[in-house]
Amino acid sequence: MPRQARKKSQTGTYHVMLRAINGQKIFFDNEDYERLIDTLGRYKEVCKYDIYAYCLMSNHVHILIKEGKEDLGKIFRRVGPSFVYWYNEKYKRTGHLFQDRYKSEPVEDNRYFITVLRYIHQNPVKAGIVKNIEEYPWSSFKEYLGNNGMCDTELALSLFSESRKEGIAVFKDFNMQKNDDKCLEYDKQLRINDQEAVKIIKDLVCVEDPEEISMYEKKERDGVIKQLREKGLSIRQLERLTGISFAIIRRC
Repeated sequence: MPRQARKKSQTGTYHVMLRAINGQKIFFDNEDYERLIDTLGRYKEVCKYDIYAYCLMSNHVHILIKEGKEDLGKIFRRVGPSFVYWYNEKYKRTGHLFQDRYKSEPVEDNRYFITVLRYIHQNPVKAGIVKNIEEYPWSSFKEYLGNNGMCDTELALSLFSESRKEGIAVFKDFNMQKNDDKCLEYDKQLRINDQEAVKIIKDLVCVEDPEEISMYEKKERDGVIKQLREKGLSIRQLERLTGISFAIIRRC
């Protein structure tokens, strides 16, 4: 079946998702996260794009970006191979890391722009990795609160207030709001199935049955759950396989 043509954005602004092959983990240590952020920052100078938001999750990446001198396809034909070349050297591996075709959607108006912005920043919270978006170190949220970084924050803040100080306060409140935003969601077939999840659990903690984790001491149990969430296992999946309650898994 031929691929569908990408929808072109009249504003040149897109929400992009890069996904690892088979949902595998991309980032194993701080250096990995920092390298991709650095790569995106370096190619801003070459491609002249603007980045309004980003969030690096364990097995995928969200970016809110506006094309500049080069179109989206060329941008990610630069960024992707540059990062993967370094990554393969570091981990002594070969081949692709990301799926060969990134996913994107056009962002045509300010209302959807700030919706995508919030969706990107809330990814770690909705995935159960942190309880508050300020706790997650690998997103652009803190850049909007004053930390230096690669994001072009002025446009988004101006949509909340003419005053930068007030804009930051309103931006923060807006990003903290609970919501049911769904922007560029994963295709269902990319989720880790239970058979794969059981193998991941067994490989990580060397158990015969995932339910053994429920008998661990609280600190050890919570640490294991957090690692499994970072590997892409869902809360419901962990509840089903380990017998640990949704509420406990959600808090980890």
